This record gives sequence, C-alpha cells and structure tokens, in this order.
Amino acid sequence: MKRKIKYTDEPIGKVKVISDFLPPPDQLVLKEDNIKVTIALKKSSVEFFKKEARKQHTSYQKMIRQLVDLYTARHQKRA
Repeated sequence: MKRKIKYTDEPIGKVKVISDFLPPPDQLVLKEDNIKVTIALKKSSVEFFKKEARKQHTSYQKMIRQLVDLYTARHQKRA
C-alpha cells in the first residue's frame, strides 16, 4: 500500500449533477412522544446504571429508557 497514486489533469467524461437528497438537520433529530413518570428503583440498580453511563459518556436515564424501549419492542412483536 505504499505505492503512490499519480494524479493527472484529464477529462473525467460526462458528469451528471444530482440534486441534494439529504434531509435538513432538523429532520435528523426524531422527536418521540414522551411522558414523564416517577418510579422507585433499587439503589443498587440506579448505581449500576450511573456507573455504566459514566463509562459510556451518556446519562443513566437515557440507558434505562433505552432498556425499557428494547424490552417493549421485543415483547410487542410476540403479542
């Protein structure tokens, strides 16, 4: 892979311009319809998620929410 590439200034042939097909940034962030809930969890469970969240540089609430969402998605398919 140490072989050097030699570039030339030759015509590349017929070129077709393609219109921009990517969505704007505001459409890349999908907002979900969320509700706030209060839940009592074991202290050890919350400490576990906080520890893992620090390792992953994210919030523990986001990890718990993802866990619940994955559980729901898996079990909704069976129903």
